[in-house]
Amino acid sequence: MPNKYAIDTSIIFNGLILNLIIDEELGVKPEIFVSNIVIAEIEYRTNIQKEIGFYGLNVLKELRRLHNEERITLHIVGKRPTREEIKMSPGGELDALIRKSALEHNATLITADRIQGDVGIFEGVEVMYVKEKTLIENGPLSLKLLEYFDDTTMSVHLKRGLPPYAKKGSPGNWFLEKIGSEKISAKLIEEIAIEIIEMVREDEHSFVEIEKIGAVVAQLREFRIVITRPPFSNDVEITAVHPLVSLSLEDYDIDARLHKRLEKAEGILVSGAPGAGKSTFSAALANFYLEQGKVVKTLESVRDLQVKEEITQYTKLEGSLENSADILLLVRPDFTIFDEVRTTKDFQIYADFRLSGVGMVGVVHSSSAIDAIQRFIGRIELGMLPSIIDTIVFIKGGDISTVLIIKMTVKVPYGFRDKDLARPVVEVREFKTERLAYEIYSFGQDIVINPINPVDHTNSFRGNEQYRGEKLRRRREEKQIELDIEITKQKVILKASPEYASSNLIVYASGQEIFTGSLSRSSIISLSLSNKEGRRVLKEYDRNKKFYGILK
Repeated sequence: MPNKYAIDTSIIFNGLILNLIIDEELGVKPEIFVSNIVIAEIEYRTNIQKEIGFYGLNVLKELRRLHNEERITLHIVGKRPTREEIKMSPGGELDALIRKSALEHNATLITADRIQGDVGIFEGVEVMYVKEKTLIENGPLSLKLLEYFDDTTMSVHLKRGLPPYAKKGSPGNWFLEKIGSEKISAKLIEEIAIEIIEMVREDEHSFVEIEKIGAVVAQLREFRIVITRPPFSNDVEITAVHPLVSLSLEDYDIDARLHKRLEKAEGILVSGAPGAGKSTFSAALANFYLEQGKVVKTLESVRDLQVKEEITQYTKLEGSLENSADILLLVRPDFTIFDEVRTTKDFQIYADFRLSGVGMVGVVHSSSAIDAIQRFIGRIELGMLPSIIDTIVFIKGGDISTVLIIKMTVKVPYGFRDKDLARPVVEVREFKTERLAYEIYSFGQDIVINPINPVDHTNSFRGNEQYRGEKLRRRREEKQIELDIEITKQKVILKASPEYASSNLIVYASGQEIFTGSLSRSSIISLSLSNKEGRRVLKEYDRNKKFYGILK
């Protein structure tokens, strides 16, 4: 058969037809037959702002250029598809017309579609099947986009008609910087977009994650790239995000006690603001659990976590994370990294996995650690909260700022006086100090989050010595609770304001810590003069020391 070739949309959309021609794998000056059906499909994809359509259109332009340079002989054949044929397209009607065109012109059909190729062989068409992906070694990428990156760049932002911008710095210290004075032309941004799509479709380690009208999200190795067009955005824009660091758990300031907690915790929330370093910490946790001999999987809308190859990364199945969760449960993972938990369905999936016995690490956007818990309230029953979440890690500036733990108890909520108001209360405590930070409970028809000792996120999770000094400084700055002293023959009674009933206090005498005790429901601490604490209070009282308390 002479070097006559018919091509379908699959070999155009992956761009491999150009490689075959340039490498002369089709011979010298081959005849290329392009059906009007193929052109109509590319035109349709372009009209609805699909990025693959623009890429296909560029391939057609390249074919015309090769024809003008007399490197190929280009033939446009057949008629455009009718409306009825387009309706039948999902059933393979248009593919059948392309195969028929190849037979009519005695041409070899070049395709990257396995079904198209197999059916063509059965019908007697000579077929050249080309794999959709060609393996590119893990060498450095060569893209115009990469010229905008340096070692401190997290993301690059390109928009038609504007100069290029980059977000640089380090977690918690990002700044947007103009990295060029020349405005991005329409031609340049289209060249960059086409180059990205071409590389993604050729590279076996890259893929298109989401493709919708006016938007495409691609994962090009470690780069997450978003390309948007009208009508979704007001102009053509390319945003590329690149992780700056890949850390292990040992790179974080974690003491032995927290390390042991992370080993045993099974309902972890990693929270923080965008760009704080949540995904980096979650990836470090995933690799840590893998090293512990656990089966670890990830569930991500966009698969961009930098985890080891042994960890399989799952995304939406048929557009739904619920479908992915159904399959993931059958895989029986020990731990699942869920990046990110955002919608009500996401929270329900997280809860379902936890109640099924799967260890979960959920990534949540929040401005504080308690906000991460609040996002679950109203989506799940309050009584189930400690069974679903046991540890909240708040990331700030790329490091661990706060760790909270959750447990359920039955008590009179803080500030209540009547013991008949006892109820189930979810206690949220700081892990480092075990100090009660918040109480969560039902009050009438409402869920109340009562801040007892709200967490200050300006303090990072530091080592013991630093933390001890900081704790003493904080105590000096905390509100002093006045204590009245009453001496009887057998007792010393310390009285506080009724609003502090049932609270834990550290009692001081003129700045010197005496003891730690709990106020009764009547806001008193009664000490016998026969015990050490009672005698010490009496001694300091006789010295006219000023007594006060600080909430523990």
